[in-house]
Amino acid sequence: MRDYPELLIPAANLEVLKTAVMFGADAVYIGGETFGLRAKAKNFSAEDMKEGIAFAHARGVRVYVTANILAHNRDLDGVREYFQELKEIRPDALIIADPGVYDIAVEVCPEIERHISTQANNTNYGTYRFWHRQGASRVVAARELSMEELAELRRKIPKELEIEVFVHGSMCISYSGRCLLSNYFTGRDANQGACTHPCRWKYAVVEETRPGEYMPVYENDRGTYIFNSKDLCMIEHIPELVEAGMDSLKIEGRMKTALYVATVARTYRKALDDYRESPETYRKNLPWYQEQISNCTYRQFTTGFFFGRPDENTQIYHENTYVKDYTYLGIVGDERDGLYRIEQRNKFSVGEQIEIMKPDGRNVEVRVGRIVNEDGEEQESAPHAKQVLYVELGTEAEKYDILRRAEQRSAAEGDGKVGIHFSQGIRDGSV
Repeated sequence: MRDYPELLIPAANLEVLKTAVMFGADAVYIGGETFGLRAKAKNFSAEDMKEGIAFAHARGVRVYVTANILAHNRDLDGVREYFQELKEIRPDALIIADPGVYDIAVEVCPEIERHISTQANNTNYGTYRFWHRQGASRVVAARELSMEELAELRRKIPKELEIEVFVHGSMCISYSGRCLLSNYFTGRDANQGACTHPCRWKYAVVEETRPGEYMPVYENDRGTYIFNSKDLCMIEHIPELVEAGMDSLKIEGRMKTALYVATVARTYRKALDDYRESPETYRKNLPWYQEQISNCTYRQFTTGFFFGRPDENTQIYHENTYVKDYTYLGIVGDERDGLYRIEQRNKFSVGEQIEIMKPDGRNVEVRVGRIVNEDGEEQESAPHAKQVLYVELGTEAEKYDILRRAEQRSAAEGDGKVGIHFSQGIRDGSV
């Protein structure tokens, strides 16, 4: 058991890993090119993994690699070969769900820590004790557990066995992520990392003798989304998580952008640090956490199962789109003659007002003075994705700062961010 929770942040690629490290992660979890549950993420080549681990370790940050598919016979030889490669790369831990995969890790690279994925359905202290006897150093809690159950787990398992818990991000409609809908509809197995996210699709009922007549289950002008969950957010409940003895607070999102990762990492980092300083500091700064966490893309917020069984407010029946208040423009690189290198991610123009988002919590408003391409030619705008540019910001910036643009929201969407988008019950713990 740790003295204070680790902040564990996802990374889709090397750029996002570096962002997570610079914006406050204690640890980062990533996927290789095989055997993880995010096949659509860009993921890490062996060379990128080596560079990312070196970058993180130089700054005191740990790196965990996911290998949490539910394996078929055809996978096991490849798993063994993959773990031989990881033995040389030496991440800090492997995240595993399948007992057969676990046994291969014990045999091939016993010196690398083993964490048991939430995909293994870890819902009781007996299960945790079992994995401890097998040599696991950490177990990731199933999302179905309440805060009360987690606290009981902590009391009834060995102190050296760590508990990791999801505190922010997308929620799966199925039990600890074990969904069969994707496989059934498309032949792409969610438990092999190829989920097509059918929980976000529109649905209707068709009666057998009336083919072609689609009857809504629940409808408005946007459609019918009977499986579509709000996003988990526990930023308002850091005290309960700390007091329950959680060892690692995990953010979901290995397919998210650097802007999303920077926003969530920075906000949870400050919340954890403030609470460690004093509960009064945390309570005083709670409005700032709420505002900042609402600056990233999300589907409205819920506390999931932490305070009992979720009610109907946990689902979003009318749409499957994200709320998006900021657009990601790029990451600040090296400075040259007063201009900062970026690799453009979305269009922006000379004269536009944008923000420099800094790891220390500041958001600095600037106006784009010049845009120059690699050939030294002036541009009025940056319309081409991933073009390398040099930008005049009118103020000093640091490497790894994030550039973003605030987007105007219509009156129908509401003026305030926090009160509107946090679901009913998140404040009083009733959800």
